[in-house]
Amino acid sequence: MGHWAHVFEQAQYEAGDHVLKGKWASDFFHNDHPIVLELGCGKGEYTVALAGLYPSTNFVGIDIKGARMWTGAKDSAEKDMTNVAFLRTHIEFINRFFAPGEVAEIWLTFPDPQMKKLTKRLTSTNFMRDYQQLLQKGGKIHLKTDSNFMFNYTVEMVRTNALPVVMQTDDLYHSGWADKILSIQTFYENQWLQRGLTIKYIQFEMTQRTDWIESEAEIEPDPYRSFGRSARTLPPITLS
Repeated sequence: MGHWAHVFEQAQYEAGDHVLKGKWASDFFHNDHPIVLELGCGKGEYTVALAGLYPSTNFVGIDIKGARMWTGAKDSAEKDMTNVAFLRTHIEFINRFFAPGEVAEIWLTFPDPQMKKLTKRLTSTNFMRDYQQLLQKGGKIHLKTDSNFMFNYTVEMVRTNALPVVMQTDDLYHSGWADKILSIQTFYENQWLQRGLTIKYIQFEMTQRTDWIESEAEIEPDPYRSFGRSARTLPPITLS
């Protein structure tokens, strides 16, 4: 049993900032390429697939559920991919791991909509304040979701805070925009599609704000519940 060199865990760095904060490109990836995060990466399929499409970009998949993330870590290790890393931590701690302006883009792929917990919602203004610190000027955020609630909430948040929208659709695979990047399908996405759900997507730019505002719009809740996304404490990620 041994640890992968490209997998980092929360417990080692709980007391303070990660040793790689501000140094991911120089000290881990050993290049000056852009860094893209996938938050709540699950099995890491999107992280690994994006890294395969863009070898001149560095990708870091982040999730607290190590047992699932192990899949992407193993896959990228077997492919000898040098532009992929995985980080096991709570997203609330992300500023301990990345310095201001260190990140070029953020992907949110099928996050739990957290319909009853606004502060846990990954596109809430609570998280936007953190993302604003990490992202470079003009940095982009991508959301792919099956959830009408998550999509509509995000659209309203973006509108309320006057964030520039690059792309937006409530039916990705009938929009004409499902290019090679957006056509990457995760384990969960296939489940949603099999259930007849449409995939929604929005890409928007981060701007510097000091007064993030939560929308007062009433968002209709989803009539179904997500499955297989319950958080729990897991043993360290190891190679067997």
